[in-house]
Amino acid sequence: MELMSFILAHIDVLMARTVQHITLVGIAVGLAVLLGVPIGIAITQHKRVADCVLYMASVMITIPSIALFGLMIPLLSPIGYGVGPVPAMVAVLLYSLLPIIRNTHSAIHNLDPALREAAKGMGMHPWQRLCRVEIPIAMPVIMAGVRIAVVMNIGVMTIATYIGAGGLGDFISNGIAQTDRLQLITGALAVSVLAVFADYSLAALQRYWTPKGA
Repeated sequence: MELMSFILAHIDVLMARTVQHITLVGIAVGLAVLLGVPIGIAITQHKRVADCVLYMASVMITIPSIALFGLMIPLLSPIGYGVGPVPAMVAVLLYSLLPIIRNTHSAIHNLDPALREAAKGMGMHPWQRLCRVEIPIAMPVIMAGVRIAVVMNIGVMTIATYIGAGGLGDFISNGIAQTDRLQLITGALAVSVLAVFADYSLAALQRYWTPKGA
Protein backbone atom coordinates (compact mmCIF):
# COMPACT_ATOMS: atom_id res chain seq x y z
CA MET A 1 0.00 0.00 0.00
CA GLU A 2 2.85 2.36 0.82
CA LEU A 3 4.44 1.74 -2.57
CA MET A 4 1.14 2.19 -4.39
CA SER A 5 0.49 5.46 -2.57
CA PHE A 6 3.94 6.70 -3.58
CA ILE A 7 3.36 5.76 -7.23
CA LEU A 8 -0.05 7.47 -7.32
CA ALA A 9 1.37 10.59 -5.68
CA HIS A 10 4.13 10.81 -8.30
CA ILE A 11 2.25 9.45 -11.30
CA ASP A 12 2.82 12.59 -13.40
CA VAL A 13 6.58 12.47 -12.89
CA LEU A 14 6.60 8.70 -13.47
CA MET A 15 4.75 9.04 -16.77
CA ALA A 16 7.02 11.88 -17.92
CA ARG A 17 10.14 9.86 -17.09
CA THR A 18 8.66 6.80 -18.84
CA VAL A 19 7.98 8.76 -22.03
CA GLN A 20 11.50 10.21 -21.84
CA HIS A 21 12.97 6.72 -21.35
CA ILE A 22 11.01 5.30 -24.30
CA THR A 23 12.10 8.21 -26.49
CA LEU A 24 15.78 7.79 -25.65
CA VAL A 25 15.77 4.03 -26.24
CA GLY A 26 13.52 4.30 -29.30
CA ILE A 27 15.74 6.83 -31.07
CA ALA A 28 18.95 4.97 -30.21
CA VAL A 29 17.69 1.53 -31.28
CA GLY A 30 15.92 3.00 -34.32
CA LEU A 31 19.19 4.48 -35.54
CA ALA A 32 20.93 1.18 -34.75
CA VAL A 33 18.41 -0.65 -36.96
CA LEU A 34 18.95 1.81 -39.83
CA LEU A 35 22.70 1.29 -39.48
CA GLY A 36 22.92 -2.34 -38.39
CA VAL A 37 20.56 -4.04 -40.87
CA PRO A 38 22.35 -2.72 -43.99
CA ILE A 39 25.72 -3.62 -42.43
CA GLY A 40 24.47 -7.12 -41.59
CA ILE A 41 23.27 -7.59 -45.17
CA ALA A 42 26.44 -6.16 -46.72
CA ILE A 43 28.87 -8.33 -44.77
CA THR A 44 27.20 -11.55 -45.90
CA GLN A 45 29.23 -11.19 -49.11
CA HIS A 46 32.61 -11.12 -47.36
CA LYS A 47 33.47 -13.63 -44.63
CA ARG A 48 36.61 -11.84 -43.42
CA VAL A 49 34.82 -8.52 -43.23
CA ALA A 50 31.91 -10.19 -41.43
CA ASP A 51 34.25 -11.76 -38.87
CA CYS A 52 35.97 -8.42 -38.29
CA VAL A 53 32.73 -6.43 -37.93
CA LEU A 54 31.13 -8.98 -35.61
CA TYR A 55 34.30 -9.14 -33.50
CA MET A 56 34.40 -5.35 -33.10
CA ALA A 57 30.71 -5.26 -32.21
CA SER A 58 31.28 -8.04 -29.67
CA VAL A 59 34.14 -6.10 -28.07
CA MET A 60 31.94 -3.00 -27.86
CA ILE A 61 29.23 -4.80 -25.93
CA THR A 62 31.74 -6.11 -23.37
CA ILE A 63 32.61 -2.57 -22.25
CA PRO A 64 30.83 -1.84 -18.94
CA SER A 65 27.93 0.53 -19.56
CA ILE A 66 28.99 3.04 -16.91
CA ALA A 67 32.46 3.19 -18.51
CA LEU A 68 31.01 3.70 -22.00
CA PHE A 69 28.72 6.49 -20.77
CA GLY A 70 31.71 8.08 -19.06
CA LEU A 71 33.77 7.78 -22.24
CA MET A 72 31.13 9.72 -24.16
CA ILE A 73 31.76 12.82 -22.00
CA PRO A 74 35.26 13.70 -23.28
CA LEU A 75 34.48 12.46 -26.80
CA LEU A 76 31.37 14.61 -27.30
CA SER A 77 32.26 17.58 -25.08
CA PRO A 78 34.15 19.39 -27.91
CA ILE A 79 30.88 19.63 -29.87
CA GLY A 80 28.82 20.63 -26.83
CA TYR A 81 27.15 17.28 -26.06
CA GLY A 82 29.30 15.89 -23.24
CA VAL A 83 26.33 15.21 -20.99
CA GLY A 84 22.60 14.75 -21.49
CA PRO A 85 20.52 12.66 -23.90
CA VAL A 86 22.92 12.71 -26.88
CA PRO A 87 25.84 10.76 -25.33
CA ALA A 88 23.34 8.36 -23.78
CA MET A 89 21.75 7.63 -27.15
CA VAL A 90 25.15 7.24 -28.83
CA ALA A 91 26.23 4.70 -26.21
CA VAL A 92 22.98 2.73 -26.46
CA LEU A 93 23.23 2.80 -30.25
CA LEU A 94 26.67 1.17 -30.00
CA TYR A 95 25.32 -1.46 -27.59
CA SER A 96 22.44 -2.21 -29.97
CA LEU A 97 24.57 -2.91 -33.02
CA LEU A 98 25.80 -6.41 -32.10
CA PRO A 99 22.46 -8.25 -31.83
CA ILE A 100 21.05 -6.43 -34.86
CA ILE A 101 24.07 -6.96 -37.13
CA ARG A 102 24.61 -10.56 -35.95
CA ASN A 103 20.99 -11.62 -36.42
CA THR A 104 20.69 -9.89 -39.79
CA HIS A 105 23.90 -11.48 -41.01
CA SER A 106 22.88 -14.94 -39.77
CA ALA A 107 19.38 -14.70 -41.24
CA ILE A 108 20.53 -13.62 -44.70
CA HIS A 109 23.65 -15.83 -44.78
CA ASN A 110 21.79 -19.00 -43.78
CA LEU A 111 18.91 -18.52 -46.21
CA ASP A 112 18.14 -21.62 -48.27
CA PRO A 113 20.08 -21.27 -51.56
CA ALA A 114 17.16 -22.88 -53.38
CA LEU A 115 15.03 -19.83 -52.58
CA ARG A 116 17.59 -17.53 -54.16
CA GLU A 117 17.81 -19.75 -57.23
CA ALA A 118 14.02 -19.81 -57.53
CA ALA A 119 13.87 -16.02 -57.32
CA LYS A 120 16.68 -15.74 -59.86
CA GLY A 121 14.82 -18.15 -62.15
CA MET A 122 11.79 -15.86 -61.96
CA GLY A 123 13.92 -13.07 -63.40
CA MET A 124 14.39 -11.05 -60.22
CA HIS A 125 17.37 -8.73 -59.97
CA PRO A 126 19.58 -8.91 -56.83
CA TRP A 127 17.82 -5.89 -55.27
CA GLN A 128 14.39 -7.42 -55.98
CA ARG A 129 15.49 -10.74 -54.49
CA LEU A 130 16.71 -8.96 -51.38
CA CYS A 131 13.55 -6.89 -50.87
CA ARG A 132 10.91 -9.41 -51.95
CA VAL A 133 12.41 -12.75 -50.86
CA GLU A 134 15.40 -12.57 -48.54
CA ILE A 135 14.40 -9.82 -46.10
CA PRO A 136 10.76 -11.00 -45.66
CA ILE A 137 11.94 -14.54 -44.89
CA ALA A 138 14.72 -13.27 -42.62
CA MET A 139 12.41 -10.85 -40.80
CA PRO A 140 11.68 -13.08 -37.75
CA VAL A 141 15.40 -13.45 -36.99
CA ILE A 142 16.11 -9.77 -37.64
CA MET A 143 13.25 -8.76 -35.36
CA ALA A 144 14.56 -11.12 -32.68
CA GLY A 145 17.80 -9.12 -32.72
CA VAL A 146 15.87 -5.87 -32.42
CA ARG A 147 13.90 -7.27 -29.48
CA ILE A 148 17.11 -8.27 -27.71
CA ALA A 149 18.57 -4.80 -28.29
CA VAL A 150 15.45 -3.01 -27.01
CA VAL A 151 14.97 -5.11 -23.87
CA MET A 152 18.67 -5.03 -23.00
CA ASN A 153 19.00 -1.29 -23.49
CA ILE A 154 15.88 -0.35 -21.56
CA GLY A 155 17.89 -1.52 -18.58
CA VAL A 156 21.18 0.00 -19.76
CA MET A 157 19.55 3.41 -20.29
CA THR A 158 18.80 3.68 -16.57
CA ILE A 159 22.53 4.18 -15.96
CA ALA A 160 22.50 7.19 -18.29
CA THR A 161 20.90 9.20 -15.50
CA TYR A 162 24.43 9.68 -14.15
CA ILE A 163 25.35 11.74 -17.22
CA GLY A 164 22.15 13.80 -17.07
CA ALA A 165 20.08 11.90 -19.65
CA GLY A 166 17.00 11.56 -17.42
CA GLY A 167 14.49 8.76 -17.85
CA LEU A 168 13.44 6.18 -15.29
CA GLY A 169 16.98 5.96 -14.01
CA ASP A 170 16.31 9.20 -12.10
CA PHE A 171 14.11 7.28 -9.67
CA ILE A 172 16.80 4.67 -9.11
CA SER A 173 19.68 7.14 -8.69
CA ASN A 174 17.63 9.37 -6.37
CA GLY A 175 16.54 6.34 -4.38
CA ILE A 176 20.16 5.29 -3.89
CA ALA A 177 21.37 8.81 -3.08
CA GLN A 178 18.54 9.48 -0.61
CA THR A 179 18.30 5.92 0.73
CA ASP A 180 14.67 5.99 -0.35
CA ARG A 181 13.49 2.45 -1.03
CA LEU A 182 10.17 3.62 -2.49
CA GLN A 183 11.87 5.61 -5.25
CA LEU A 184 14.28 2.76 -5.88
CA ILE A 185 11.56 0.10 -6.12
CA THR A 186 9.35 2.37 -8.26
CA GLY A 187 12.14 2.93 -10.76
CA ALA A 188 13.13 -0.73 -10.91
CA LEU A 189 9.52 -1.87 -11.25
CA ALA A 190 8.80 0.67 -14.01
CA VAL A 191 11.87 -0.43 -15.99
CA SER A 192 10.88 -4.10 -15.66
CA VAL A 193 7.29 -3.48 -16.75
CA LEU A 194 8.46 -1.36 -19.68
CA ALA A 195 10.90 -4.06 -20.82
CA VAL A 196 8.22 -6.77 -20.72
CA PHE A 197 5.71 -4.55 -22.54
CA ALA A 198 8.26 -3.67 -25.23
CA ASP A 199 9.18 -7.33 -25.74
CA TYR A 200 5.54 -8.43 -26.15
CA SER A 201 4.80 -5.49 -28.46
CA LEU A 202 7.77 -6.26 -30.70
CA ALA A 203 6.85 -9.95 -30.68
CA ALA A 204 3.38 -9.03 -31.99
CA LEU A 205 4.98 -6.81 -34.64
CA GLN A 206 7.31 -9.66 -35.57
CA ARG A 207 4.36 -12.01 -36.11
CA TYR A 208 2.59 -9.36 -38.19
CA TRP A 209 5.58 -8.82 -40.48
CA THR A 210 6.39 -12.52 -40.87
CA PRO A 211 5.02 -13.86 -44.18
CA LYS A 212 2.34 -16.53 -43.77
CA GLY A 213 3.82 -19.98 -43.98
CA ALA A 214 7.34 -18.78 -43.14
